[in-house]
Amino acid sequence: MHPVIPTSVEEVRDALARQHYVADRSLAVVIHLALELGRPLFLEGEAGVGKTEVAKVLAATTGEELIRLQCYEGLDVAQALYEWDYARQMLAIRLLEARHDAGGTEIRDIMSMEYLVARPLLQAIQAGAGGRRPVLLIDELDRADEEFEAYLLELLSDFQVTIPEVATIKAVEPPIVVITSNRTREIHDALKRRCLYHWIEYPTFEREVAILREKAPGISEDLARQLAGAMQRLRDLELFKPPGVAETLDWAAALQVLGHTELTAPVMDDTIGVVLKYEEDVARIREGGVEHVLESA
Repeated sequence: MHPVIPTSVEEVRDALARQHYVADRSLAVVIHLALELGRPLFLEGEAGVGKTEVAKVLAATTGEELIRLQCYEGLDVAQALYEWDYARQMLAIRLLEARHDAGGTEIRDIMSMEYLVARPLLQAIQAGAGGRRPVLLIDELDRADEEFEAYLLELLSDFQVTIPEVATIKAVEPPIVVITSNRTREIHDALKRRCLYHWIEYPTFEREVAILREKAPGISEDLARQLAGAMQRLRDLELFKPPGVAETLDWAAALQVLGHTELTAPVMDDTIGVVLKYEEDVARIREGGVEHVLESA
């Protein structure tokens, strides 16, 4: 079965909507171009605005496997591309030695694909057989060291990886690549040039209400608008970490669990820790009065 790839901007928006992802037209356009041109999609934006969710939705839409590489400081080729199965290699060597002592002449190459453990990048290259196009998510690239970006250049240029002891392995079909960054540091221009770029903004008030309708279907229209308005106001304040859409959905879920149908000052004060994750931000909102946030919203 071949992947089902949307072939127009409208089809992309419809496909995302079927997966309950509310996208604006600019995001749908860049996703469409990435799919049609076979280029990696580089998504930047604040944490919690839905960057990672794009890759998950694309995998669900196309029916393809999602292969995720979560980046972190110190990530290297052994965790991202491949590593050797040293235990099996040592076992093979001992077996060969035993057979040689017994008069055998078997010679076996232990530096072959048979003894290789594929990690996410190599898995994505190998998975593109039979018309398949897995979705490769390289998540939070800005968390990895700058040196790691060099490992990605060959992959993103030619969709191939070189294993010195074995060969250069090229994808039969290039994977659908989504790279995300929270912009805690700048990504090198050489890598960005290989991608189509899009900055995901915080949603407008109306789009955030629409997201709440999709993701929290049990919520009332009034409460959805109250939550969206409060979140818009919180993001306008100079907080250390403004809340994202993920926190909006967490807030809606928390209020549903508590049985609240209206966002009042006492309710907001009780649940502010669902939305703000730094003590300084919580203290600032409480010092100014949560009523001020609700009135402004």
